[in-house]
Amino acid sequence: MILYAVGTAGLVPADLAGFFAGWPAAPTPEQHLAVLDGSYRAVIARDGEDGPAAGFVNLISDGVLTGFIPWLEVRPEYQGRGIGQELVRLVLAEAAHLYSVDLVCDAGLKPYYEKLGLFALTGMAHRNRGALGG
Repeated sequence: MILYAVGTAGLVPADLAGFFAGWPAAPTPEQHLAVLDGSYRAVIARDGEDGPAAGFVNLISDGVLTGFIPWLEVRPEYQGRGIGQELVRLVLAEAAHLYSVDLVCDAGLKPYYEKLGLFALTGMAHRNRGALGG
């Protein structure tokens, strides 16, 4: 049974193995946990009460008007079960008091997010891929 929780209580780096499939350079589980701990909100989907993380989403924010969702990930073996949709629903509920919540995604993911009520914007980005050690 997939259980959802806001925050990282009880989560350890080993619970975060298996994420970032296909990334050219992935954060370590320790870096991953530090990112989640440092986020304004993190919602975790776990396989059972003490099981590994099946998915997560994090939100960074000023806490007043704006937020940004940098990562939504569901481990490959858990995809297709609606976990990502529920994670987005829960993090947007946590951000209901904010004026805007933005995210950036690859073009192929636009239809997925549009089904969840998000709409396209124009954006720009810089990536320092060396920062992940890869």
